[in-house]
Amino acid sequence: MAAFSLVLGVMLGYLFRGSAPPSNLAASPPSSSQSAPTSNSLPSLLGSSPGTQGAGPQSKAALDSAAAPMIEALSRTPNDFDTLVKLGNLYYDGQAYPEAIGYYEKALKVRPDSVEVRTDMGTAYWYSGNADRALAEFDRSLKLRPGHAPTLFNVGIVRWQGKNDGKGAIAAWEELLKKNPSYPQRDKVEQMMAQAKTVR
Repeated sequence: MAAFSLVLGVMLGYLFRGSAPPSNLAASPPSSSQSAPTSNSLPSLLGSSPGTQGAGPQSKAALDSAAAPMIEALSRTPNDFDTLVKLGNLYYDGQAYPEAIGYYEKALKVRPDSVEVRTDMGTAYWYSGNADRALAEFDRSLKLRPGHAPTLFNVGIVRWQGKNDGKGAIAAWEELLKKNPSYPQRDKVEQMMAQAKTVR
């Protein structure tokens, strides 16, 4: 759903979107204090929706304008899963995370077993400053698909940066590499595991 290989220092501040290929990264998470990030603290997002890829923060008015045709379509078919996800992606890519979460929630009511959408929603919760809710959504994703690489990657980041839980982060990344032996970012994950060992 969203979409470069980054050096370790930059990669630590990034989460995968739920359906992104392993080489695609999203944007920086909240600070360790868990306050919601401001738009100035976030680099440009790499979006998945046509026309919004890499859009970064946008005004609410611009996002609402772009969303209007899809919202109109939903008035006729309110349970259109694909349109709900596209709307979630649009607001996610524009860093309007509460709106993104709202559309992802609606999409999950239609298709609750969508690991990708649930992981995206968890990531949006993380960027909104809610590490606990992010982890809860990631846990639901992993119950549906235990080896889902983007989710396991994200669990490690949130455990490490959001919960100061180095052991939990390492456990998630070890599972990621075990379940995905050909993982393209293996070297980066191993470097993060080494760094996370310094966290009690």
